[in-house]
Amino acid sequence: MATFILIPGGWQGGWVYQKVADILTAHGHKALPITLSGLGDAPAPTANLEDHIDEVVRAVKSHGDDLVIVGQSYGGMVVSGAADAAPSQIRALVYVDAYVPDSGDSVWSLTTPRFRDVFVAGAKADGLTCTPPPNLDPRCRPHPIGTFLQSINLSGRWREVPRKSFIGAFGWEGSPFLDLYQRLNGEPEWSTFAFDCGHNVARLKPEALTEILLAQV
Repeated sequence: MATFILIPGGWQGGWVYQKVADILTAHGHKALPITLSGLGDAPAPTANLEDHIDEVVRAVKSHGDDLVIVGQSYGGMVVSGAADAAPSQIRALVYVDAYVPDSGDSVWSLTTPRFRDVFVAGAKADGLTCTPPPNLDPRCRPHPIGTFLQSINLSGRWREVPRKSFIGAFGWEGSPFLDLYQRLNGEPEWSTFAFDCGHNVARLKPEALTEILLAQV
């Protein structure tokens, strides 16, 4: 039995993975959808990227060695940070239309001008959190802006994880991940997958996503 730690993207909580988690559980595995600080019922407007990484590192260290860490969008930053702290416990990393940072990168530095504009507009209310873009699920919460702005500090140990996969979603306009998909597609240590769907892969293609996750164990 493997344990899948499922990290959502911006503004979302662990609920975004509910169907994926149900399928994984039906196959006899343990699924742990994470709701990062500030994105559940309790506000945490000053949370930063390091705080979110530390939350997942604690989950990694409390769940043994046969782990698959999955991150959507912003969650890719957290995947890399957690894997850098405890690579020996992790079997595979799966980035789902997600950022794959080098040390010194931030979501702000990696994303496109379009999304920087979204962050600036969303932070106008209090300067600490970024309100969800319109038309997202009503369960979405204002996202602590520090998590988008703080640079990540990586030693490079995350690359020791033996299996690394990237899923690119090609069915939406303005994706900041298309060039990343093309680059990783040419690197032998990566497996890449292309989905013809919108950005929210866990909600739009839960069965196809879970099939890839199950192939990691």
